[in-house]
Amino acid sequence: MEDATRPDRPDDEPPLPDALASAADDPTLPASMRALLRRAREALLAARADADAAHLRYHALFDAVPDPVSILDAQGIVLDLNRAGLLAYRRPREAIVGQPIEVLNPDLPRDHLAPVWDAVHRGRTYVIEVTNMRGDGSRFPVEVHSAGFEHEGRPCLVAVARDLSERREAEVRYRELMDVMDRGIAIHDTAGRFVYGNPAALRLLGIRQGTSLGDTANLGDWIPLAPDGGEMPWDALPPVRALREGRVVESTLVGLYHRMRRQLYWLMVTAVPQYPPGGDRPHQVLSLFSDVTTLKRDSAMFDRVQALAHIGGWELDCSNDRLHLTAEAARILDVDAPPATMEALIAMLLPGDQSRLRDALGAAMLEASGFDLELQGLRRDGQRFWVRAIGGPRHGDPATSSLTGTLQDIARSKRDEEILRLQARTDPLTGLLNRDAILGELDARMGGGGRGEVAVLYIDLDRFKFVNDALGHNAGDELLVAAAHRIRRAVGDAGSIARFGGDEFLVVCEAGPAASHAERVANAILDGFGDGFRFDSDEFSITASIGIARAPEDGDRPQTLIQNADAAMYESKRRIRNGWQRFTPALAQSQQDRLRVETHLRRAIDNDEFHLVYQPQVELRHGRIVAAEALIRWRNRQLGEMRPDHFIDHAESTGDIVRIGAWVMREACRQSAAWRDAGLGVVRVAVNVSFRQLVGDDLAAQVGAVLAEFDLPGSALELEFTERVLIEDAPDTLRTFAALRAMGVLLTIDDFGEGYSALNYLRRLPIHGLKLSQLFVAGVPDDRSDVAVCQAVAGIARGLGLGLVAEGVESEAQRRFLIELGVPVGQGFLFAPGMSADEFARRIRDTGGVLG
Repeated sequence: MEDATRPDRPDDEPPLPDALASAADDPTLPASMRALLRRAREALLAARADADAAHLRYHALFDAVPDPVSILDAQGIVLDLNRAGLLAYRRPREAIVGQPIEVLNPDLPRDHLAPVWDAVHRGRTYVIEVTNMRGDGSRFPVEVHSAGFEHEGRPCLVAVARDLSERREAEVRYRELMDVMDRGIAIHDTAGRFVYGNPAALRLLGIRQGTSLGDTANLGDWIPLAPDGGEMPWDALPPVRALREGRVVESTLVGLYHRMRRQLYWLMVTAVPQYPPGGDRPHQVLSLFSDVTTLKRDSAMFDRVQALAHIGGWELDCSNDRLHLTAEAARILDVDAPPATMEALIAMLLPGDQSRLRDALGAAMLEASGFDLELQGLRRDGQRFWVRAIGGPRHGDPATSSLTGTLQDIARSKRDEEILRLQARTDPLTGLLNRDAILGELDARMGGGGRGEVAVLYIDLDRFKFVNDALGHNAGDELLVAAAHRIRRAVGDAGSIARFGGDEFLVVCEAGPAASHAERVANAILDGFGDGFRFDSDEFSITASIGIARAPEDGDRPQTLIQNADAAMYESKRRIRNGWQRFTPALAQSQQDRLRVETHLRRAIDNDEFHLVYQPQVELRHGRIVAAEALIRWRNRQLGEMRPDHFIDHAESTGDIVRIGAWVMREACRQSAAWRDAGLGVVRVAVNVSFRQLVGDDLAAQVGAVLAEFDLPGSALELEFTERVLIEDAPDTLRTFAALRAMGVLLTIDDFGEGYSALNYLRRLPIHGLKLSQLFVAGVPDDRSDVAVCQAVAGIARGLGLGLVAEGVESEAQRRFLIELGVPVGQGFLFAPGMSADEFARRIRDTGGVLG
């Protein structure tokens, strides 16, 4: 029987399945033949269904690839192109499919497919960087991966193109930065091989441009030197230490002497270990260095001049211990009768320094070696003095019969050194330790290898930014000083305290044998924040969120321990505030999950994963729909359906909320225009606006552009802001609100009463209404506190002539209460949940715009 599916089948010839069915019903055929024909028909239909399903899966997967993918035949004719390709090349499908690949790559040579097929026939993927052309003629670089497969019995190619524009720009900027830096940058692998050196590194090391780095990396050509001029072991060099210890080695003075060139370089080196993706050990080390040869040489010459000048000179006759001091030396020691013997001078020193000077004198006499010591002693009035004693055998005295040297008063430099040391370790505002000091102390307490049982408390002040923004930086500084005082009083001698940055503090203390000491310290700190902070006539309740991590179970390195305590602090802030949270492996997993959500969220708009639902806003008395609130929903292929409370906070913290908010506004206006065009009239749509949107781009201009795009009046759009805008009494905010109101856009404060409720600012902003939070509506009419709040908000709205909408109306009792209170409009599950645009339109048509 002929195949009824062939294209050349006569029009009056039945399709093959129908022909098989007809034949199977022919009584003139044997029963076995008819059964066979029925099975053949069923098999044919099943095969067609499988083919259709496979075709659908192919196109779904094909269009899901985010990079342009094209299918080519053996001659380079484009057989198919996915959705990403159409967007990237900015051409209609018919302008590409059926055309030679040269339409996308006009610069390809005539025989460009030969190496591709050669690689395919050898079972490999062919990779090449070329330039593609968009429909408007603009070019962009791509990396194309081509592989072969068989399609409908003939060999074909699948080519995936990755846009390299951003990577090329980043590489150019990186190379330019490396070339213009005046500090040397060198990279070595774990075997000490020279991998990279920027022009400054080659210049500082005396390497000519064009010389092979491998030819200059022979370790035998170099001798490393310590700051004192002695030979330094190779394993003490900063890059080697950084690789071995897995941490940054900062600002180390190193001398490098090149044997062949007989040239000495003094370098100040910082070495940074670099880890491969997913690795736990460094695979190379980056060294940043600058040439300090001149400074080192000048320093040595200066020291020599000081010694030759005999500043406070002395001379010792070793045979009888007779000591001669110059007048300047006696002045430095502040004695009327200079000590006649070295033992008398030694007696003026502190006990530890007495032993040091005796040992140095003995070595000078026995080994003819010199010494340079800083010594501390007591004058006759009990005041301490500091001197630098330099000495050694007299030049040309092989018998070492005498020693000579200088004394220098270094009391001032010691005082300055102590002041600088304290300043270098102290936060200038609070007087606490600073970041570097606490890191050094934590490193010392952990023993360099995580052996110490120590706990870290990471403290962040809740609502500090509110005070800082509302009252100014001076008030913010006063708050930080007061907070530091309370933390110091709460911790006492139980640990070391540092201001770690901004409004963050760090406490390092003993973990305690019962694993409760750190928690007791945290509770004491929280108790210390129990009273409010007063500024002039205002009082603010500032609390703290604390994260706790313990070594070694929560980290065997200071940075790891601090990071985990920081993660626990953020979890405490997210959950409760004014509390503490221990770091746990589950918390670490939660952090990874949040990172995963943020990664997918960043691509959600491009992947078309967002959609809106619309919840009606109705007149409480009659149930007539007056508006709709647009609510965003996210459906991700890997994460599934995500509730807004699971991803909005992430978007706020990462800044993605600005782009998402712009998408929501445009999509809501597009839907409003679609409803209007469908004959439903103009439905006002309420859209939530993040504070980041308000302070970011020109919101008024953005709104005006969207309304113009869809030919909508301003009254078709309502913008809902959080109470934070009430305290941001900035001229830009007032101008933006005035411009929006001039367009006819309705402006509403959402969830009024939950946050700051700054009534002083409420009357200044040109807003239209307030939204009563479902947090308070949920308790009415039974909860007296919620009733009181609702009455207060309703009174504010009436007094200021503002509209009022109640959220979260779920029961008839709540509806009746709100009507009696004078609230005109509400929304909630009593009327309808968030609905698709089609369902919302159907409700309006079927009910005449009236809900229960």
